[in-house]
Amino acid sequence: MATLSQPSKLPGSGVTSLSERPKGESLWANSLRRLVRNRLAVIGFVIIILMILVAIFADQIAPRGFAEANFKSGDSAPTWVTRVFPSMIPEGQEGGYVIIDESYTLGADALGRDLLSRIIYGSRVSLTVAFIGPLFAIAIGLFVGMAAGYFGGVVDNVLMRAVDIMYAFPTLLFIILLMTFFRFSTVAPEPGSLAATLGQFDKNSGGMLFIFVGIGLTSWMQMARLVRGQVLAAREQEYILASRSIGSKTPRILWGHILPNILGPLIVAETLTIPTYISYEAFLSFIGLGVQQPTPSWGSMISEGANAIRSYPNQALFPALALFLVMFAFNFLGDGLRDALDPRMRGKD
Repeated sequence: MATLSQPSKLPGSGVTSLSERPKGESLWANSLRRLVRNRLAVIGFVIIILMILVAIFADQIAPRGFAEANFKSGDSAPTWVTRVFPSMIPEGQEGGYVIIDESYTLGADALGRDLLSRIIYGSRVSLTVAFIGPLFAIAIGLFVGMAAGYFGGVVDNVLMRAVDIMYAFPTLLFIILLMTFFRFSTVAPEPGSLAATLGQFDKNSGGMLFIFVGIGLTSWMQMARLVRGQVLAAREQEYILASRSIGSKTPRILWGHILPNILGPLIVAETLTIPTYISYEAFLSFIGLGVQQPTPSWGSMISEGANAIRSYPNQALFPALALFLVMFAFNFLGDGLRDALDPRMRGKD
């Protein structure tokens, strides 16, 4: 018996063989391809990676230690800085007051500490907060939101009312109150008590422990609301009903079916929220409730530089520029992820 041969693709023709199956592309692969084509998102990603490397290798990159002071070089600056800021008149000229010291790339602060070194070490604080905030948000908000959205009823009412109560306070004001409470409750604690242990740990970490606590206690609320809304929409979908009909248990439905399908919006939301966490830390350090001296933070450096911004603008503007750069990098990356992970954009360039 003769057999029919499978059609093949003729060279130079546009005819596709019936035996060939078109290669499919997963949503994640398609999203990655579109993300790479977004130039601003790629630039933001590159800046973030560079900042992470700077923070990791700060000890090797920084010209000096962040607490190393030289009082003779206080408020000094290199020549190029005085040219960028004409109001900074070098000594030797009429009305000159700025000490010229070429060994400081960006200048020195009032105590003679290298601005460049302190900006480099300050990236550790901002980037740590940038990743600690989402960890708290995911660890708490994911569980609260999934439980409220999936089970509904009393569980939903209790959990969401707790979130509403916390939302009644302005987030930044709530963090300030928490920071004030933690800091003053550990000023003179009883030796060996929990307050004394936490106070010592906060001191050893340069004042970062209570920043993490304050941001962690407030960062999960928005995530919980978002997750709840996504779960409410997903739990009535056909694939969830089919999973229930074959006897899948609740953990399997939540973590194996619902979570993978709502993960995209959660990633986008947290990426876009990271600049908020960074700004909270910078503001707390600016008003003196953040990191403790001599640990450098861009917020505290801006606060110190603001006192002399007319005479030495470099002391405030350079750390502000670093803060601006990293916040916009996360914003660019977040916008790119939002466009790339939008299912409605699949197949579009």
